[in-house]
Amino acid sequence: MRVLIATDAWHPQVNGVVRTLTSLAKAADAFDVAIQFLTPEGFPSLQLPTYPGLRIALCNPGEIARRIESAAPDAIHIATEGPIGYCVRAYCRRRRRPFTTSFTTRFPEYISARAPIPEAWTYGVLQRFHAAAAVTMVSTPSLMSALTQRGFRNLGMWTRGVDTDVFHPDGAVDLAFPRPIFVTAGRVAVEKNLDAFLSLDLPGTKVVIGDGPHEQELRRRYPEAKFLGLQSAEVLARHLAAADVFVFPSLTDTFGVVQLEALACGTPVAAFPVTGPKDVIGDSPVGVLHHDLRAACLAALDLSRQDCRQFALAHGWERSVRQFVGHVERAAGRSHERSHAGQYAAMRDLGAPNSSRRIAVADGATDTASQ
Repeated sequence: MRVLIATDAWHPQVNGVVRTLTSLAKAADAFDVAIQFLTPEGFPSLQLPTYPGLRIALCNPGEIARRIESAAPDAIHIATEGPIGYCVRAYCRRRRRPFTTSFTTRFPEYISARAPIPEAWTYGVLQRFHAAAAVTMVSTPSLMSALTQRGFRNLGMWTRGVDTDVFHPDGAVDLAFPRPIFVTAGRVAVEKNLDAFLSLDLPGTKVVIGDGPHEQELRRRYPEAKFLGLQSAEVLARHLAAADVFVFPSLTDTFGVVQLEALACGTPVAAFPVTGPKDVIGDSPVGVLHHDLRAACLAALDLSRQDCRQFALAHGWERSVRQFVGHVERAAGRSHERSHAGQYAAMRDLGAPNSSRRIAVADGATDTASQ
């Protein structure tokens, strides 16, 4: 099966969406599924306002169509709601071709943190975007419930996994910082709520791994913290393994793959009890979720690193790939079944003999995927 994934988020960006998609493609090989990507590569781009270092593609609909037809996919999945995503959505709608989408980023909260735009307005735009999809995949039950309350339909579960061969406890780097070491990793941006972590009165050392538009301000405000910049997955794993606690202060992430990456390195998690941490950690003894983040950090110091590793080993990519492939197969299968049903009906009306020509006809928006 050939699946084409359209995404506005791609290398050299380092974020949860890019890591998820590349890990998915790697793991899908074992399921006889070949994943290709339609990305901003090859298109001119513009700097995204208020977000240095992040650019958006100026895609050409004709070139989008050419790339899709060149890939000749059996199924199309739209991973992001940016220019690439909108162009691919328009292509599918014009040709009445079913497609799936995924809700991976809480843009309404991100936008409202930077501009006085009500979240309800942005959610309305996103709800209309995803309404045309055969299935909109979400990563957690909490997110599914929240989106359902906002009028989203045709939701299906697509959880996340962790590559335990890359992220493991061995080879921890010698940070040579006073212990205990509390580390966080990810995009250094205002929506990640890093102030909630860096402002804590904690013993030892606070470490930030990653880069982003908020980095220079945070460096100035918290000179005692260690900012180590952007790291490759392999180097990130060695740093996570060296930490005593991984701190996840975000209130807006839809999942937080980096939590699983930290656990795979044997490092317990401290976080707020919100969507993402509640679904990844829950009541498992591998993290502490508390509205008092300082209390969560200190309590996490007593958790078993071995339990963290064992927890992560049970959250590989197999389940995630099965869920994803199941959704795209059902969408493509509905197209195939409907195309043949319509074809045979037309031939009966015309009195024509059976033909092997495939006609793709699907509304792609009326079937509901269950969790």
